[in-house]
Amino acid sequence: MSIWSTIIGGAAGFAIGGPLGALVGGVFGHAVGRLAHEVGIARAEPGTPDTHRIAFTIGVIVLGAKMAKADGQVTRAEIDAFRQVFHVPDDELANVARVFDRAKQESEGFEPYARQIKAILGDNRALLEGLLDGLFHIAKADAKVHEAEILFLERVARIFGFSAAEFAALRASHLGPDRADPYTILGVDRGLDDKALKAAYRSLVREHHPDLLIAKGLPEEFIKVATERLARINEAWDKIAKERRIA
Repeated sequence: MSIWSTIIGGAAGFAIGGPLGALVGGVFGHAVGRLAHEVGIARAEPGTPDTHRIAFTIGVIVLGAKMAKADGQVTRAEIDAFRQVFHVPDDELANVARVFDRAKQESEGFEPYARQIKAILGDNRALLEGLLDGLFHIAKADAKVHEAEILFLERVARIFGFSAAEFAALRASHLGPDRADPYTILGVDRGLDDKALKAAYRSLVREHHPDLLIAKGLPEEFIKVATERLARINEAWDKIAKERRIA
């Protein structure tokens, strides 16, 4: 069963509970009991890749909707960006949009959802960062990232456990003005020697390799997020290696 079918069928809400599950259940609640009975779906076990996939997917939909309206409006470009990054199949788009719209319309703030995502993903920082990468992509879709959206992203990052410096590095990799600074993108100090820099780079590559992220719970439908992040890391390292003449 694909991740989209799991969500649309209502099984995701049944599996993870909490505010994320309640929102999905409110949209597809009629299907939860039937599908759980038919396919034997039980509550997802904390810390498993399946649980991570469900939390990541619903988290992107809900937080994407909350962030898209942070500047007071939701544009077609932002909705299209969501679809482009996360490859929603044509025959399932309308149902995914129902979850997106429900999250936009409800009065609940984003914080309970962000906290639940953090609780489920725990210290899986690569997945948490990948989710933030997706949100940045949606924010950039209308060619202007509003201050309210940056504040939203910063607050989500704080709930996820990222420091101010770590958020600055993530922001720089997407928006600048320090995007040209490869040290900022890698989150390292210019004073590090070549050996330490190479070790930091290799650690980041291992942490953000798509195959490893999928094993940890990144849905395959979202592989573009991980691939783009890894490309930015490699690009930053290439600049440093050329500047320092590191073989």
